[in-house]
Amino acid sequence: MKKTSTRLADGRELIYYDSRDDTVRDAVDRRPLGRTVTTSEVRHDPLLGDAVAVASHRQARTYHPPADECPLCPSEGDRLSEIPDSSYDVAVFENRFPSLAGDAGRCEVVCFTSDHDASFARLTEEQAGLVLDAWTDRTAELSHLPSVEQVFCFENRGAEIGVTLGHPHGQIYAYPFTTPRTALMLRSVAAYKQGTGGENLFDAVLEWELAGERVVLETEHWVAFVPYAAHWPYEVHLYPRRRVPDLLGLDEGARTEFPKVYLELLRRFDRIFGEGEPPTPYISAWHQAPFGTLEEFDGVARDDFALHLELFTIRRTSGKLKFLAGSESGMSVFINDVPPETAAQRLREVASS
Repeated sequence: MKKTSTRLADGRELIYYDSRDDTVRDAVDRRPLGRTVTTSEVRHDPLLGDAVAVASHRQARTYHPPADECPLCPSEGDRLSEIPDSSYDVAVFENRFPSLAGDAGRCEVVCFTSDHDASFARLTEEQAGLVLDAWTDRTAELSHLPSVEQVFCFENRGAEIGVTLGHPHGQIYAYPFTTPRTALMLRSVAAYKQGTGGENLFDAVLEWELAGERVVLETEHWVAFVPYAAHWPYEVHLYPRRRVPDLLGLDEGARTEFPKVYLELLRRFDRIFGEGEPPTPYISAWHQAPFGTLEEFDGVARDDFALHLELFTIRRTSGKLKFLAGSESGMSVFINDVPPETAAQRLREVASS
């Protein structure tokens, strides 16, 4: 992998990740852009104890542009985009309309391919491996920023999810705090560790799921399963067999095997609802340990956390979506219409032949 860092016309960082070491990246952003001005602010809810990012400048962000005006496609002639070069393998840049900025963190866009009409599921294993390298490198780099405590790599796919740009891409949020979801997991890990005399909850969950009927696929280095208490109609958690706290901890075997495993899961998601259905909307999210202090979590260390990927869709059946209504939105109590065992069986049925 070759990494090339440059700057866009308004000062934002752009990084190219290329599979060839002899690739030269010297294109200049020719757009007449002024300095990016953001109004991002993190506010804490005194009752719930969680955080809300207030970012009014995002009201002006690009919204469903036509394909020939896509800001994530390579620049060509007089059509100038966020990517000055005429092609790229993987490109990462600071979001022009970030939810988090400055002391409130940082947001980046990850372009998986220059092909506007592709999807992650249609990437080659080599391309998917390069994206994993980019995620890992950005996690390492962002973790060193003084304002960053947790790094979150994710992809929103599909208009049903709320995606406003059709080009295959994901994002990275670098939070200045430990997210509420991660804090809940760490508290559960702490309680289990104390109650069992030092055992690890993530290890116990993985062992339990491996012995059950919700395993979707397993390889030498990875295990994918539908969790016992899945919140979403079709939800898969992907764990490396060897517990590591973040992407940086993956060994060579797990890194080499990941593209094949992940691409298979994404392709199965597109086959869940049968032939002729539109691509399945999904959210794919990496859960990594925070880089800040964990003193508030009663003796839990970073190594007690288990890196894992959560992949889920809001489509519950053909032509129907799962909406977060009163119980989910008002009380955070999910109601799942698809039994996890049924979801796991379906995901095994649609395996590649």
